[in-house]
Amino acid sequence: MNTNHHFTTLPEALYTSLQVREGERAAAKACGIDMYTLMLHAGQSVFECLMSQFGNVSSILICCGKGNNGGDGYVVGKLALEHNIDVELWQLGSSNALVGDAARARDDFLAAGGSISSPKNVVPENTDVIVDALLGTGISGDVRDFYSHVIDRINQAAASVIAVDTPSGLNTDTGAIAGNAVLADATVTFIGTKQGLVTARARTFTGQLYFAGLGVDSIFAQQNAPSALLTNHSWLELIKKRPRDAHKGTQGSVLLVGGNNGMGGAAYLASCSALRAGAGLVATLCHAESLLSIRSLLPEAMVSEADSQELARRSTWSKALCIGPGLGRDEWGKNVFSHVFNQARSHEKPMVIDADGLYWLAAEEKVEAYSNYVLTPHPGEAARLLNCATTDIEADRFNAIKRLQAKYGGVVVLKGAGTLISDGKTVVVCHAGNEGMATGGMGDVLAGVIASILAQGYPMFKAAVIGTLVHSLAADKNVTRYGKAGLMASDLLDEIRLCINGLET
Repeated sequence: MNTNHHFTTLPEALYTSLQVREGERAAAKACGIDMYTLMLHAGQSVFECLMSQFGNVSSILICCGKGNNGGDGYVVGKLALEHNIDVELWQLGSSNALVGDAARARDDFLAAGGSISSPKNVVPENTDVIVDALLGTGISGDVRDFYSHVIDRINQAAASVIAVDTPSGLNTDTGAIAGNAVLADATVTFIGTKQGLVTARARTFTGQLYFAGLGVDSIFAQQNAPSALLTNHSWLELIKKRPRDAHKGTQGSVLLVGGNNGMGGAAYLASCSALRAGAGLVATLCHAESLLSIRSLLPEAMVSEADSQELARRSTWSKALCIGPGLGRDEWGKNVFSHVFNQARSHEKPMVIDADGLYWLAAEEKVEAYSNYVLTPHPGEAARLLNCATTDIEADRFNAIKRLQAKYGGVVVLKGAGTLISDGKTVVVCHAGNEGMATGGMGDVLAGVIASILAQGYPMFKAAVIGTLVHSLAADKNVTRYGKAGLMASDLLDEIRLCINGLET
């Protein structure tokens, strides 16, 4: 079992819950393992994690449903009894309703001296850890009331919580909550990591996520193509080392356009992050009222007014463009966006569109999918691009990014908890990032980093993935030292330099 910390320890391959449910039996058969032995391995993995993560445990409560998830819970209960731990086990519904392997696990638990009770209104005060084995990955529709009642009891208790395979009530395909869900401190997932466990609300509800292959994960991976991929720290190895004869002309030139009156800070953040991510040259074109502030903050950039002559000249000069940070939604912003967008397309330049650039893209009367840009919407911007509600985006982020890419083409980076990147063929989930990043300017920094990597000659999809990963790891590095509250976008600038050079550890 893999019990190292955080997502970096998880396999890269992600799967839908249906893939795992249908594929586990074939994988077990190929390995010569019967399904009850697989259940025993699952329970053993949860018990080992429980003991290693929660210290001295003397009393546990196990909450079991009627399916195989509940069977796993009974296995945990038997192991706890064998280690002289007090066990209270709540069974939702009649324990006589259990069938097959789950019934066998129940009988083994009873034979070991365990007893079964119905759920009570309060979790016993002496409980150290609660084992959530209520609902597995096959949930459809909202959690029923009698399950929701027990979930509330679990969430209100002072005890630590470990979830079996998934927190009950979490949709393991989307990361959304089915009405109510267990708020776990740790989750042990089996055989293949379900894609919904690493994005959206799952980033809160799973707690620390661990993976247990149960001895069949290698065969399962051979038999099943992943639905998505999860980054890890080693993906930074995709960053090329700078040649020793490099000069500013070989390291890429970025054109950053934005910074309307009163919004020069956004253009500064994007421009500075482009330089910190390794671009050789950055030209920033902005509103006349923002010239002085950006020039004062960033003497390394070439800062000029975004008139038609400069826009045309710098569009030709640049290796990659970034349009949107601080662009604004007035007539100036509209005209500048139209000019840059058309220039980029005519010159076939790679381009990042962010922030108000996405607002003007969504306002286009006729959308023609374009292969040479990276779109970086947050959920609200994604909703505008698809003409739907933000809640629709967050209800199924995997479907949302699929729709965005199909409509607009190129590469889409759907920001949020568990950022997704897609080129229409492959979906990647960024393992890094934290809730401290929920602050203004973070998206401007990301846009600048991706534009910088594009300008350095990386392919579109790779640039989007590397840029997202560097940006998120930079934030993680900073909050490790200073904490999550109070993180500012500008705090990432020095950290980006460390990450892009492989010095982040």
